[in-house]
Amino acid sequence: MICSYSVSRVFKFHCGHWRNFVRLFLLPGFIGMQIYNALHYFIGCCEENRFNSIIFVLMDDLIKIVNSLASDMMDEVIAIRRAIHAYPEIAFDEFKTSALIRQKLTAWGIHFQAGIATTGVVALIEGYNPEGPVIALRADMDALPIEEKNDAEYASTRPGYMHACGHDAHTAMVLGAGKIIHSLREYFSGKVMLIFQPSEEMYPGGAKVMLEEGLFGRIKPDILFAQHVLPELNAGTMGLRAGQYMASTDEFYIRVKGKGGHGATPHLNIDPIVIAAEIIMALQTLVSRNANPAMPTVISVGKMIADGMPNVIPDTVDMEGIIRTFDEIWRKELHQLVKETAKGIAKTSGGTSEVNIAHGYPALYNNPEITERVKNYAYTFWGKPNVAELPQRMTADDMAYFLKEVPGTYYRLGTGNPEKGIISNLHSSTFDIDEDTLLPGMAFLAYITLSELEREKK
Repeated sequence: MICSYSVSRVFKFHCGHWRNFVRLFLLPGFIGMQIYNALHYFIGCCEENRFNSIIFVLMDDLIKIVNSLASDMMDEVIAIRRAIHAYPEIAFDEFKTSALIRQKLTAWGIHFQAGIATTGVVALIEGYNPEGPVIALRADMDALPIEEKNDAEYASTRPGYMHACGHDAHTAMVLGAGKIIHSLREYFSGKVMLIFQPSEEMYPGGAKVMLEEGLFGRIKPDILFAQHVLPELNAGTMGLRAGQYMASTDEFYIRVKGKGGHGATPHLNIDPIVIAAEIIMALQTLVSRNANPAMPTVISVGKMIADGMPNVIPDTVDMEGIIRTFDEIWRKELHQLVKETAKGIAKTSGGTSEVNIAHGYPALYNNPEITERVKNYAYTFWGKPNVAELPQRMTADDMAYFLKEVPGTYYRLGTGNPEKGIISNLHSSTFDIDEDTLLPGMAFLAYITLSELEREKK
């Protein structure tokens, strides 16, 4: 694969501007014969007055460039990640995280807009010709209400909160990729948007709020990328899936009302605990007997409060749970079935039930064509054996809202390392990442962005 650039447009080449050409090839670790050959070819072009299009950068060379730049700033990116990890902030409360992002962008000379969806930040990097394509990179910023049990020097300093889903790493890597792209801005046409999004973990989701506040009102990207850490994949690998990748997510809240009383006289009561238990079992039947076996569907009750005593049957029971699937028509039908099932069982038992369903994130859909291109970039960057084809996941991400507006792909970055003891799953109190993955993580983001800018330009 090769990446072609117009000399007159990109480097504004003529005999008095050859230093720009030299500067590209004087990046750390990329000198010697490459410079000689490039200059030799350039001199020949000057002699023959051929300035329309010079093919000069192999994709392998672009990989060397972004990896070299990523290596130069690795310590800074690790420091950013650790600072965010040590002070985790949950949904729409990411004020210190947002301030750190703004501080770095300002120091690097990258223009940004702040205050979108309260703490969101959107930066914009313009190439030599800003009228070209627009590529966006998204990072989520929020933490989770989990007590961290790691004893790392950068462990959470806020009791009850931790970065258990890697959003600290996502933010650090998008910042790193942004700095790399910004340093190469004279060598591409178009724009690169960096989206730092609040509240991925909590309904209604920061992505939805950012869109409602006009995120893409002035500039709408042509393509959108996001990566998410995954400890199930080892460091040095990545994975992706075209089409439907992650499920839609909805939350339901059911209150069962009965008639409380003494536990020894159940015949005088209407037991809401028994009714709630029947509802829980019936909800599982909706999955096994109503859902198409080819359509992944999950209904789980994660919380049940029956505030009685060993000898006291309560008046009410409250239940909370989730609904996950991939098809919007079935999703709507399932909502209705949940309501009818809960109300019907309660009624036949002499009680009543109230059912509220919070409509959450849609299913996440990766554009097949873009995902295929990213897979090919990944083969070149990571090596084919290190690129996994992922199964569908019943987890959810509000990146789905962005991907309904802009085509793109959301892929996984391997961050597990059993040899280092880094094996804990996402959303666990001992979750951590192999920080060595930050370098290729930010470099790959820069690589696919620059590659797509060149492709879109054509």
